[in-house]
Amino acid sequence: MGSGSGRAGEIEDLYRTVREAVVTKRPIAAVYHDRRRLFCPHRLGRNKEGQLRVLCYQYGGESESGLKPVGSPDNWRCIALDKLRNVDVLTGLWQTSPNHSRPASCIVDADVDADDYPERDPQQGQ
Repeated sequence: MGSGSGRAGEIEDLYRTVREAVVTKRPIAAVYHDRRRLFCPHRLGRNKEGQLRVLCYQYGGESESGLKPVGSPDNWRCIALDKLRNVDVLTGLWQTSPNHSRPASCIVDADVDADDYPERDPQQGQ
């Protein structure tokens, strides 16, 4: 049935890592669908089927659909948390776009949203 407690433990660790990146507004480098991606996770929660998802703004790396220039609202991605591999939290600048183009369909039950936390300056360690 399931893949065992080892994978469940990995998902829990991954969830904590991504959640902390949302709260502290830190970018992430990871592999998703065999492509290296650079993104800023904005919202973490579950979709309408109850699956863990992260709404993120992808600003670099590769994408199946291609990336638009940084700042474009077309760079929002809805990522299945359990499909992320080789996740590293970075110290770079937080990137976003003023138009969340996919939040309603991506996450219906949010656990954490970067908008709920005061502005932080990652360059100043805040």
